[in-house]
Formats: sequence, C-alpha cells, structure tokens
Amino acid sequence: MSIVKKILIADDEPDIIEILSYNLKGEGYEVVTAKNGDEAIEKAKATKPDLIILDMMMPGKNGLEVCNILRNQSIFAGTLIVFLTAINDENTEIKSLENGADDYLTKPISPKVLLSKVSSLLRRVKTDGPSILTVGDFEIDRERYIVSLKGEEIILARKEFELVALLASKPGKVFLRNEILNKIWGTEVIVGDRTIDVHIRKIRQKLGEECISTVKGVGYKFDI
Repeated sequence: MSIVKKILIADDEPDIIEILSYNLKGEGYEVVTAKNGDEAIEKAKATKPDLIILDMMMPGKNGLEVCNILRNQSIFAGTLIVFLTAINDENTEIKSLENGADDYLTKPISPKVLLSKVSSLLRRVKTDGPSILTVGDFEIDRERYIVSLKGEEIILARKEFELVALLASKPGKVFLRNEILNKIWGTEVIVGDRTIDVHIRKIRQKLGEECISTVKGVGYKFDI
C-alpha cells in the first residue's frame, strides 16, 4: 500500500489554489492550502507536507521569507519546496534556489506540466548501499535526510541532500552533469544548468568547499 503524499499550496489567488488543488487531488495527493505567508508557515508546521508550492508575492511574509524560515528548521529537511510565480526573472530564480528552493516554475503553467514536475520531484532517488553512509567525517542518513559532519547535523534542502547522497555513494567517481540531472531531477523534466550550479554552491557553503570537486567540462565528484 503506497503512502499518500501531502502537498501544501500557498498562494493568495483563490483561482490558482482551486485549479492546483483539483488537479493534484485528481492524482491522489492530499492537499493543504494557505492564502498568505504566515498561514503557510503555520500549516507547514501543523501538517509536515512532502512538498510545498509557494507563490513569491503574498500578503504578510513573501515566498522567499517563508522558504528561508522553513529551510532553517530540521523538521523540513525532507520537504521539497517549489516556487510557482509570475516573476520570470533569472536573478529571482537564482535567489530562490540559493534560499533553499528545489525548483522554480513560472505562471502560467499547464496542469499536465505541473503534475509531471511534482511527480519527478517526489520520486525518491535510488542509490545502492546502506541507509546510513559514512564517508570520511561525513555521515549521510538517507532515511532521515540528514547529513552530519563530525557529529554535527547540517540542514540541507531535499535536492541538496539527494545530490550529496548520490555523489558520496561513490567517492572519487566523476558524475557527469547530465547523469546528475537525470538521477536527481528526472529525465522528463527540463532543468537549467544554473540549477545544479546553485545547488553545488550551496552544498559547498554548508559542508566545506573541499568536499566536492569540479571536473571542468565533465561533472562533479565527492572527495574524502
């Protein structure tokens, strides 16, 4: 029996909430809604969703503030955060990813594309090996989405964690950029190069610059 995934939609436009809720429920997801940033935080704490769809501009706290607050709480380590906004701007997209978003989508978006994105993001990355992986001073708990460095837990966004778990599963192996994108974001979803670059940069900021090496023009590898 599969576990029903829970999705929180935070948007101040009732029509958007209605359309998204209808389509997501039709695919079997449990849906929770919020009409502003403060309510989104309250609902997230109360329901602990698997994925949060955030509008950028909302009354009270905006999407970036909500994302930043949730990303600094360990209980949301395994929660995916996706922006769905009318702001089609590369700098805003990069800022969103730097604040812990797992993906950035722009309105308008067809229900079919959104459902494909949601399904791909929720797909658990399959890697060989034990649930807890120890590499050098790092301990990677694949069940709890927690990375510890010398015993200290470090909070990573869901896709940041999956990227670390993938690279650390074979230390020293160079993973091609396309291989990383396909395994982490899925083959059916188009993700720009800046997405992986921002995630790698954030991981280095949190775990140390030396943990991941760039093989120019090829990909990345995890160093002990």
